[in-house]
Amino acid sequence: MAPEPSDRETSIRRGLEVFLTLGTDHAIADDGLGVTRIAEILGREKSQVSRTLKILAEYGMVDRDPDTLAYRLGWRIYALANLAGPRRLLHAAPVVLRGLVARLAEGAHLSVLQDTETLTVMSESPPQAIQAVSWVGRTVPAYCTSNGHALLLDHTHQELQRLFAETTFERRGPNTVSNVAALNERIEAARARGYATADEEMEPGLVAAAAPVRDTHGRIVAAVNVSGPKFRLGERIDQAGQAVVNAAEALSATLRGEAATADPRDPG
Repeated sequence: MAPEPSDRETSIRRGLEVFLTLGTDHAIADDGLGVTRIAEILGREKSQVSRTLKILAEYGMVDRDPDTLAYRLGWRIYALANLAGPRRLLHAAPVVLRGLVARLAEGAHLSVLQDTETLTVMSESPPQAIQAVSWVGRTVPAYCTSNGHALLLDHTHQELQRLFAETTFERRGPNTVSNVAALNERIEAARARGYATADEEMEPGLVAAAAPVRDTHGRIVAAVNVSGPKFRLGERIDQAGQAVVNAAEALSATLRGEAATADPRDPG
């Protein structure tokens, strides 16, 4: 006769059941599930499920949407579950960035989204470039950068409004967007084009192109961008755009465990 499970084992099983439920296609498509719905799916008491979710939320394993009150898998569980993905990305990125530098003779960068800002996690520069300040570790507003627009490519207008509700759109360059509506227009144009561009949006005289890197689920996890002075890169911005698309596709293929179908060094 099998021994009765201990309270600890029962709690672990309950937590795993919740994880699996929040990881279903239905839960992801609906951007989370409420306590009542989870309890119905699992056939458990609502109060029991609620206690489990509160404990998981304390450890960052689940997040609760402040508006809908729905629960979804938290960033901490994604970080733990996808450790192999970021490692592959960071391992493959230097070669891809160096390929962009070799083709375009401009700086190339890998960035991620941090709330309403972008954080540069890796950069490569032409050998002859003189850089007083490294971009790595720096954050800049997502609303005025090509990599920010690329990282926000899947956001709807409504999602952008929520994300930037407390943001003041400071004028950084001659063409900095001044509100969410203008930002949404830039992102829609980038979506139609296949890559994002920034023409003197972050600072005068600077142009850039960026494309999103997607994980195995198709979610945007990073962006590759190339930036340089307008007098040098401005007339080649479409070439740079195709180059970053190829580079981003190569990194996305790496995250999927596939061979890249295009040479990331080829700007098209």
